Amino acid sequence: MRPTDPTVAAVVREQTGLAWSRARDLCTEGRVTVNGERCLDSALRVPPGAVVIVDERAPKLRSGALPESAIAFFDRDVVVVDKPAGLLSVAYEPGDKDTLADCTRALLRRMGGRRFEPRVGVVHRLDKDTSGLMVFARTLDAKRILEIQFRAHDIERVYHAIAHGAVAAERVETHLITDRGDGIRGSYGHFRRPRAGIPPEAKRSVTHVRPIAALAGATLVECRLETGRQHQIRIHLSELGHPLVGERVYIRDYAGPKIESPRPMLHARVLGFVHPRTGQRMSFEREAPEDFRAMIESLRLADG
Repeated sequence: MRPTDPTVAAVVREQTGLAWSRARDLCTEGRVTVNGERCLDSALRVPPGAVVIVDERAPKLRSGALPESAIAFFDRDVVVVDKPAGLLSVAYEPGDKDTLADCTRALLRRMGGRRFEPRVGVVHRLDKDTSGLMVFARTLDAKRILEIQFRAHDIERVYHAIAHGAVAAERVETHLITDRGDGIRGSYGHFRRPRAGIPPEAKRSVTHVRPIAALAGATLVECRLETGRQHQIRIHLSELGHPLVGERVYIRDYAGPKIESPRPMLHARVLGFVHPRTGQRMSFEREAPEDFRAMIESLRLADG
């Protein structure tokens, strides 16, 4: 997507002649699709060739509603969900609502009927603006066993990201701290020269980075987590000199040309774990959402 591309609201207004406010409402009500996928973000920019369809008679999307297609797998023990960008994983503060956990409970209740008990136990999180796969536990035993797997780093987690510049393959190992010296998270010793040994609160963090495709001013990369710390991929790519396209926090040290994006271009594509009851190894994969794919296409067009 380019800054000159029209927003979804602008395309809707051009097609329908409606006021700006109504055009934006149609998006939030779930009555607009872009290339066949429901688009709730009226500010999303529409790349050339994209097909935007407005259906004012389509059922209104309830607040926080998830489509059944968001469920990658569920049984009596676990549920695997494809999280949309812009949705909190769980509540962080009193009053937070319509989180992915809330929406998953509501969807399971709709799918299972009134007598169905949609238990959802949190075992990990994704950032609000990150899309992709998450797993919730549906029993206390499943929650306990999955938490053990996460602590032991036995979970398969592969992300796709769009990062600034030409990214090379690299294994990144650092120790992450909550304040690198200027108020934000980072790797110990990266921002300021260390004066002593690694502090006990620092957490060992390993990311395997592999370039997939060169784009105009950016690279589509695969990031495979060996550990899973908060903001690990965002920090490691930034410290390599290749912050995410759309990054807002870990980009202050980057002096190169910036590619604009409404959100950090990060998608949790693959999630694998051992089923807590059966012991079977399970792996799930979901393609990145429309805005991520549109960004790749626009940068390929710019490169051509």
